[in-house]
Amino acid sequence: MPGQTDVLEGRPAFRAALDGLGEILPPGFEITGLRQIQGENEVVSIVEWKSEKVAGSQLSVLFKFKADKIYEERWFVDTEQWKNAF
Repeated sequence: MPGQTDVLEGRPAFRAALDGLGEILPPGFEITGLRQIQGENEVVSIVEWKSEKVAGSQLSVLFKFKADKIYEERWFVDTEQWKNAF
């Protein structure tokens, strides 16, 4: 995602940021798949990833919108596996 001071306005900018997610990961990480499931006023992103230490995994993120602004963000990550990746 963009840096903490970046502001995304609208769903197209948000989706563009997700498409560039692989560019901000540390060396040794790779995004192998990205899917978005859109509901009414929400988007779930499913990110498939791997690293030098983890052969493959997934994480998901739920974003809920009011108009064009995100008002809720929830990450679902296997924290033990993520720690092992470092």
